Amino acid sequence: MTSPEGAVEGGLDEPTGLEPEQGSLELLGPDDDWQPADWEKATAAVLRKSRRMREEDPDSLVWEKLTRTTLDDIPVTPLGTASLLDDLLTAGRPARAGDWDVRAHLAAGPAKAGNEALLVDLEGGVTSVWVEADAETDLAVLLEGVLIDLAPVVLDAPTAPGAVAEAFLAHAGDTDLAAGTNLGVSATAPADDLVAVARLAAERGMLGVVVDGTRVHDRGASDAQELGWAMAAGARALRVLTEAGMGVDDAAGLVELRLAVTDEQFASIAKLRAARRLWARVLELSGATPGVVAQRLHAVTSRPMMSRYDPWVNMLRTTVAAFAAGVGGADSVTVLPFDAPLGRPDAFGRRIARNTSHLLIDEAHVAHVADPAGGSYAVEKLTDDLAVAAWEVLGRLDTPEGPDEAALEEMVARTVERRDQQVATRERPLTGLTEFPNLAEELPEREPYDGWSGVRSYGQAFEAMRDEPPAARVLLATLGPVAAHTARATFATNLLAAGGVGVDVAGPTEGPEDLVAAHDGHTVVCLAGADAAYDEWGQGAAEALRAAGATHVVVAGKPREWADDSCAMGVDALAFLTRTREALA
Repeated sequence: MTSPEGAVEGGLDEPTGLEPEQGSLELLGPDDDWQPADWEKATAAVLRKSRRMREEDPDSLVWEKLTRTTLDDIPVTPLGTASLLDDLLTAGRPARAGDWDVRAHLAAGPAKAGNEALLVDLEGGVTSVWVEADAETDLAVLLEGVLIDLAPVVLDAPTAPGAVAEAFLAHAGDTDLAAGTNLGVSATAPADDLVAVARLAAERGMLGVVVDGTRVHDRGASDAQELGWAMAAGARALRVLTEAGMGVDDAAGLVELRLAVTDEQFASIAKLRAARRLWARVLELSGATPGVVAQRLHAVTSRPMMSRYDPWVNMLRTTVAAFAAGVGGADSVTVLPFDAPLGRPDAFGRRIARNTSHLLIDEAHVAHVADPAGGSYAVEKLTDDLAVAAWEVLGRLDTPEGPDEAALEEMVARTVERRDQQVATRERPLTGLTEFPNLAEELPEREPYDGWSGVRSYGQAFEAMRDEPPAARVLLATLGPVAAHTARATFATNLLAAGGVGVDVAGPTEGPEDLVAAHDGHTVVCLAGADAAYDEWGQGAAEALRAAGATHVVVAGKPREWADDSCAMGVDALAFLTRTREALA
C-alpha cells in the first residue's frame, strides 16, 4: 500500500472483501406515474408562499434553494432520486447481524467508585466496558467482580499503554478473555509502545490497537477529516507493525476503529458505511488477504454536540446519534451520559445512556433489520461522496510517520471557523443554548473530572456567555397590545437569553409615556412591535427612553435610523450579543 516514502498509493476503487452493488432499486409500482416535476411544482408553491421564491422563478429552482452543503462541501439534495446512483458502485454496507455490543464508558478516576459504576452498568445490561486508566490505576480494584470472560474490556491508557496492558493481563491471569477484549494502544502511539502492546495482544489472541477518530472529532474536525485521519492513523499502525515483523493480516486483525456519531443522522449513517469502504481499501492496498480480516467499528456519541446548558436535551441528541450508529452498522455503540459535560456522570445519567441502546434494540428493533438504510438513494450517494472526500483527506495527511498533524490542524481550523459562523447566525441551531434557552434553569451538580478536556463544544462561545451573565437587564420596550408585539418580543427575549441576558417586559403599551413608566434605570432597551407601530411612534419612544437614561437602543426587526442596533432572523447572534453585553457593562 505504500510508496518507498511510505505514503498511501492508489485511488478509492471498490475494495476487495466488500460486495459492491450497481444500479438502483425500483421503488415505484407499475401504475405509478409520479415524476420529479410533480414534486418540484408542489414544493415551489410552498417556497413561494414563504417568500423564498418569486412567482416568476421556475419550479426547478427548488433544487438549488433546498440543497444544503455539508462542512466537507458535499451537496445534499432535498430529495433522493434514482438518478443519484447512475453509474455509482455502492459499498460499505453493514456486516453486523443482530444486536450491537452496548459499551459503557468509564472516565479515569478513583478505582473503587469506578468499580461500583461498572458493576451497575453490567447488571443493567451493558455488554462491554471501555475504561480509561493510567499507570497508577489499580485494575484489580477497578475490575473486581467484572466477569472478563463474558464482558470484553477495552483499555484506554494514552500515557502508559504498555504498563496498563501488562497490569490488565496480570489481573486476567489464565482467564479466557471475552472476544472483543482490546488492550487499546493508540494507532498513533510511539512505535515501541505500539509494537509491544500489539505483541501482547497477539500472544493472547485479542485485539490490541484502537484507531480513535473521536480525538480529532472532539477538536472540531468534519466527518471527512475524521475519516481521513483515521485511515492515515490506521495505515501508520499497519506500517509500524509489519516493519516489526508482523504479517499484515495479523496486524489488521488487532485493529478496531472508533468514530463519533452526531445527531445529524444521515451524515452519521453514511460516515460509518464510508468507514468500512475506506478501511477495506486500505487493507487491500496493504496486501491483506481479502475476506480474512473482519472489520470492527465502535461508534461513540459526539461530545462536541452536547451542551452544559439544558443538558436534558443531550438525551435527544444521543438517542438520534445512537440510532444512526445502529442503522450504520456499528459493532459496538457507546452512548455518553447526558450529564457528562457537567462533570462525572451520576447513576441516573449512566442508566439513561445504556437504556438508550436497549430501547433502540429491544423496542424499536433497529438491530433486527439488515442494513435499514440500504437502497436509500440519498444515503448511498452521501456514502460515496463522503468516502471520496475522506480519501482525498487521507492523501493530504498520510506520511511515513503517521497523520500530518500540521496539515490536519489547518484543515480543522477552517472547519471550526465555518461551523462557528453557522452556530453564531443560528443557521446551525443548538436547542437549549442558542434556541429556547432557559435562564432560570438549575443545572444538576456533578463531581468535577477531566473527562471533557480537549473537547471543543459546538456552542462554547454561547456557553461562555452563559457562564458569566451580566448583572444588568434589558428593558423589552413592547409597543402596542400583546397581540401586536408578541412575535418580535418572543424572538428578542430568546435571542438575548442565548447570551445570558435577562429582560424586563414593559407589557401592553399605548405610547412612549407607558415605556418611560416601565423604565427603571435600564441602560439598554429593545423595542419590540409591529412595523406600523415603529413607523407611528417608534422614534418618539426611542427618544423618550434616551431622555429617561437609556444609552443603547435596539429594535427587533429591520434596522431603523433612530436605533443603535437591530436584531432579526439571520442576525449574527454572537456578534449582536457581544455588542449588547458591552453596552450593558
